[in-house]
Amino acid sequence: MDNSWMDRWNARYSEAGYAYGTGPNDFLRQSLSAIRDKGKILFPADGEGRNSVYAATSGWDAYAFDISEAGKKKALKLAGEHNVSLDYRLGDLPTLGFRPGQFDAIALVFAHFPASIKNEYHKRLVDLLKPGGHVIFEAFSKNHLVYRRRNPAVGGPTDLESLFSIEELESDFQGFEFLSIQEMEIELKEGRYHIGKGSVIRFLACKI
Repeated sequence: MDNSWMDRWNARYSEAGYAYGTGPNDFLRQSLSAIRDKGKILFPADGEGRNSVYAATSGWDAYAFDISEAGKKKALKLAGEHNVSLDYRLGDLPTLGFRPGQFDAIALVFAHFPASIKNEYHKRLVDLLKPGGHVIFEAFSKNHLVYRRRNPAVGGPTDLESLFSIEELESDFQGFEFLSIQEMEIELKEGRYHIGKGSVIRFLACKI
C-alpha cells in the first residue's frame, strides 16, 4: 500500500478524540450476538479499535490489523481502558504472519481497502477462516456516492471502484452460505466521520 494511503489514515487518527467513536458498529454487535461459539476473531482495517475492543469485552479473542500507527496506539489505549487485550498488527495483510484457518470469525466493518487490492484481500482473508467460520461485513455500496454528494459528513470513499455491489461480494466470498445479505439505507451516527444517511451492504455468511 502506498505511503499516501498510510499518511491519510495517520492524519485522521492523530486528531483529538476517536474519528468514528468508541462504541461498536450496530451490525457487528447484532451479528456477534447471533454467533453461538466465541473464538478467535480478526478485524481488518480496524483503525482506532472500537469494534475489536467490543468483541474482546464480549468474550472473543480479538485480533486486528491496520496500516496506521496512530490508529493502533488509540486502539491499545481503548483496550486498556476496558481491561482487555488485543493482538493488533501493523502493516499490509500479506506480511502479518496470520495462518490459514486461524480464525473462527472475520469482521469487515467499513474496511474499504484501495480498489486495486480489495478483491485480493478478501480472498486472502477467506483462507484465514476455518470451515464453519463466519464473516461479518458492512461497507458502503456503489449507490452510496449519491448520498455522499448530498452530505459529505456521511463519509465513505469518493470513487466507485472502492465501493461494493452484492454481486461482487458473492464472487469474492464463494464457498459461503449467506445467512443474510442486503443492500439498505441506514442512518449513521459513528463519531465525526459517519453522520447521516448512507447506502450500505451488510451480510453474515458461514464458510462451507
